[in-house]
This record gives sequence, structure tokens and C-alpha cells, in this order.
Amino acid sequence: MSYRSSSSSAYTPWQDKLTDACTEYAIAAPVFQIVSDRRGGRTAWSSRVTVHGTVHSARFWYDGKNLVNAKEDAAEVALNWLTGSNPSSPSTSRNGRSSGR
Repeated sequence: MSYRSSSSSAYTPWQDKLTDACTEYAIAAPVFQIVSDRRGGRTAWSSRVTVHGTVHSARFWYDGKNLVNAKEDAAEVALNWLTGSNPSSPSTSRNGRSSGR
């Protein structure tokens, strides 16, 4: 499978925020994966990102020319989980460890 990677000039606010949050929490940088699904005569594309051992999937599927959007979608989901903006996220302290008992 081949695809064109995003250019360095692409606007990626969610990916940037996620990377910054990982740095702040002293955890490994996010690792993105592009996934595809053949649907009839077309292929749909999406993204997953692994953060602190947890895989987060983008909410939507995209046309191949919008891979940056797929990564942004997954980054937003992961950032909401990491920062506690989602009720199902763990309580995370600054050092990346759970603060719950």
C-alpha cells in the first residue's frame, strides 16, 4: 500500500497539540497508522494513533486525498482521552501515571 505523506506545511493543530501533551506528560510520542477499507469500487481511508499504550481510532473514513484529516481526527480523539475531556478517559497525572487509587 502506498500513499502520499502529508507535507511539512500541512496544518495539523490536533496532531501538534497531541504531541505537545505527550511531551508535557513525559510519555512516548504518538504513533500514527493509516488504515484502508475497500468499499465497492473505492477505498476508504482512516487513521489510528497509539498513545501511552492505547489505540485510538478516527471517528470517520476519508477519501485518499484527505489523509491529513484522518490523522487529525484520530489525534483529536486521543487528545480528548489523554487530557480527560472525555468521560471514559483515565485520570492522568503530569508524570503519565494514573492518579486514581
